[in-house]
Amino acid sequence: MRQKSGQLELALEYRGEAPNGRRSVEALTAAKGNERSSNDHLMERVVAGENLHAAVRRVRQNKGGPGIDGMSVEELPRYLMEKWSRVRDELLSGTYQPQKVRRVEIPKASGGVRQLGIPTVVDRMIQQMLLNVLQPMFDPTFSEHSYGFRPGRSAHQAVVEAQGYVQSGRRWVVDVDLEKFFDRVNHDILMNRLARRIKDKRILGLIRRYLEAGVMAQGIVIERFEGTPQGGPLSPLLANVLLDEVDKELEKRGHAFVRYADDGNVYVRSERAAQDVMAT
Repeated sequence: MRQKSGQLELALEYRGEAPNGRRSVEALTAAKGNERSSNDHLMERVVAGENLHAAVRRVRQNKGGPGIDGMSVEELPRYLMEKWSRVRDELLSGTYQPQKVRRVEIPKASGGVRQLGIPTVVDRMIQQMLLNVLQPMFDPTFSEHSYGFRPGRSAHQAVVEAQGYVQSGRRWVVDVDLEKFFDRVNHDILMNRLARRIKDKRILGLIRRYLEAGVMAQGIVIERFEGTPQGGPLSPLLANVLLDEVDKELEKRGHAFVRYADDGNVYVRSERAAQDVMAT
């Protein structure tokens, strides 16, 4: 009876008929954090009904094209009505296997192309579920000078901080652009950093499988041994986990800086100081 009730609730949710007053995922994750629930059981929080609903809403809002299986965002509710129980069991048992991502090339204004990896709609939903739980764990510890892909932060805020540095006399700028950063992320180093904060091995195993899921390009499967494909909801958080170490090192050295994703600027008062920053 409980299972049927849960399915009905899902159906109402997908048709926009769920009762008003459902708490936001931010409130839910904050409340659960206050309960000091065990870090060893994060997956139970990931697959919780409230988190599922929040993730489905976000994926549907973001729209986007299908992955390699051809499933559209509009087809997700029906799929979940039939398959969610199995997917949930696989996530809880640590056996869920993500599908490969579909490679898409987007022309860059500066020339060349940016390669995106588009996960299937189901994998985008699961990544969003992971993000909903992990973002509140990691984001509060990130640098105040980091603005990319963080809730409540924007490129405009980064520009305002940069203008403040220039107006204060820091008119020499060192531009730090980590070339092809997303394509070159070392999986072992990233997983090591995540394991410092995440104790649930099912979560770590799932993230590792997402990193290694591989790419489908023009019908050819390409294995991945490094990099975190841009295009999935989880990728920006994973990037910030690594790049936060750059921020902390800059803070340790007393530098004035602003970072947005893999682009950063360090602001100094003289050419000599700028050359010193470049050297390091």
